[in-house]
Amino acid sequence: MKNSLPPLGKIHPDFFNRHIYRKLGKPDNAIIVGPQNGVDFGVVDLGAKVMVLSCDPFFIARELGLEKAAWFAVHIIASDVAVSGIAPQYLAIDLNLPPEMTEPELVKMWDAVHQECRKLKISVVTGHTARYAGCNYPMVGGATMFGLGPKRKLVIPRAKAGDVIIVSKGPAIETTGLMSAYFPEFLEAKHGKSFLKRAQNVFYQMSTVKDAAIAASIGGVTAMHDATECGVWGGLFEIAQHSHVGMRIDLSKIIIQEEVKLTCECFDIDPYKSISEGTLLATADKQKARFIVEALEKAGIPASIAGEVTAQSEGMYVLNKGKRYELKHPKVDPFWGKFAEYLKKR
Repeated sequence: MKNSLPPLGKIHPDFFNRHIYRKLGKPDNAIIVGPQNGVDFGVVDLGAKVMVLSCDPFFIARELGLEKAAWFAVHIIASDVAVSGIAPQYLAIDLNLPPEMTEPELVKMWDAVHQECRKLKISVVTGHTARYAGCNYPMVGGATMFGLGPKRKLVIPRAKAGDVIIVSKGPAIETTGLMSAYFPEFLEAKHGKSFLKRAQNVFYQMSTVKDAAIAASIGGVTAMHDATECGVWGGLFEIAQHSHVGMRIDLSKIIIQEEVKLTCECFDIDPYKSISEGTLLATADKQKARFIVEALEKAGIPASIAGEVTAQSEGMYVLNKGKRYELKHPKVDPFWGKFAEYLKKR
């Protein structure tokens, strides 16, 4: 059997749809939102309320420092629930720790998890903690985040023709946060110490918890998605695909932060195809979109209206300097290859 999986990163939507989507165990009518490529969460109908769930690896990049790594690990998982319009509230966590992790390191990491969960009003409800041979950083386990809330607050991701597209923070937020933390010497050599510090400060933008809560509070949102692997292009493609719509995107309207632009140039990474935890992609009613963008900017989160949702028959495409080209899923995120390349260079 031919191996059609990419070497690193998430599997391609075609593989998911062929081999996973059709094999989901016992059907249950209480499942409002089930596993779908490009949808960050699942939803179970509990009657008066809904339960939103999402799971992810527990990602501890120790080169960031254990406190920052734990902050990021919590926000990765919390963000996927937040884009449902329901706040994350409960955490179940499985820690399969590398043998070399010391007890003081575990204490330090868990203290940081505890503090961040308290800030986000998240309670840990169950878990498992052990060291095992064969486990290694940064994937030191897995976790599931839960949220409970009224059905009226739930945003089931279904963009519709006539909506507009909102992008917060711009592309490659996670790419910039991680590459500047792991490989500072390359950025400093090219752009200096002052720029390096600015690029490393992008780290704390790697969350959509606040973005999603603000957007949902204004109303009119029809879909929200955290632009993780394959970045802005992958995320917008996924929204359009599972909503059965087309998109017209104006590249010039997407904000790109200088720290992101120069970091991606330094490492020769296409920012629009690259991993971007922290970038909220949303579709919203035209009448509400301006107010959503204003509310985000008032909270210190740069955002813009970057295009329109169209009929599926019109296709998905990007406008750039008077030219038009089809929006395709990147399939392979360039971040992982460059990350591996620069690990070897170090």
